[in-house]
Amino acid sequence: MLRENPKLTTAGLAQAVDISSKGVEKQLAHLKREGLLRRIGPDKGGHWEVVDL
Repeated sequence: MLRENPKLTTAGLAQAVDISSKGVEKQLAHLKREGLLRRIGPDKGGHWEVVDL
Protein backbone atom coordinates (compact mmCIF):
# COMPACT_ATOMS: atom_id res chain seq x y z
CA MET A 1 0.00 0.00 0.00
CA LEU A 2 2.83 2.40 0.83
CA ARG A 3 4.48 1.73 -2.54
CA GLU A 4 1.27 2.78 -4.29
CA ASN A 5 0.60 5.78 -2.03
CA PRO A 6 3.67 6.87 -0.03
CA LYS A 7 1.75 9.75 1.55
CA LEU A 8 -0.61 7.46 3.48
CA THR A 9 -1.03 8.34 7.13
CA THR A 10 -1.08 5.91 10.03
CA ALA A 11 -4.80 6.61 10.39
CA GLY A 12 -5.35 5.84 6.69
CA LEU A 13 -3.37 2.62 6.95
CA ALA A 14 -5.24 1.61 10.09
CA GLN A 15 -8.58 2.09 8.38
CA ALA A 16 -7.46 0.23 5.26
CA VAL A 17 -6.22 -2.85 7.12
CA ASP A 18 -8.81 -2.63 9.93
CA ILE A 19 -6.45 -2.39 12.92
CA SER A 20 -5.82 0.37 15.44
CA SER A 21 -3.54 3.32 14.71
CA LYS A 22 -1.36 2.13 17.58
CA GLY A 23 -1.05 -1.27 15.89
CA VAL A 24 0.02 0.41 12.64
CA GLU A 25 2.60 2.52 14.51
CA LYS A 26 4.03 -0.63 16.07
CA GLN A 27 4.31 -2.36 12.68
CA LEU A 28 5.86 0.73 11.04
CA ALA A 29 8.43 0.97 13.85
CA HIS A 30 9.34 -2.69 13.29
CA LEU A 31 9.75 -2.17 9.53
CA LYS A 32 11.92 0.91 10.15
CA ARG A 33 14.12 -1.02 12.62
CA GLU A 34 14.57 -3.78 10.03
CA GLY A 35 15.59 -1.21 7.42
CA LEU A 36 12.64 -1.99 5.15
CA LEU A 37 10.88 1.36 5.50
CA ARG A 38 12.09 4.93 5.73
CA ARG A 39 10.27 8.19 6.51
CA ILE A 40 11.34 11.06 4.26
CA GLY A 41 10.51 14.56 5.50
CA PRO A 42 8.35 15.71 8.39
CA ASP A 43 5.22 14.04 9.75
CA LYS A 44 3.11 16.60 7.90
CA GLY A 45 4.13 16.83 4.26
CA GLY A 46 6.59 13.94 4.24
CA HIS A 47 6.24 10.50 2.69
CA TRP A 48 7.21 6.87 3.18
CA GLU A 49 9.89 5.13 1.16
CA VAL A 50 9.81 1.34 0.90
CA VAL A 51 13.39 0.07 0.69
CA ASP A 52 14.02 -2.43 -2.09
CA LEU A 53 16.42 -5.17 -1.09
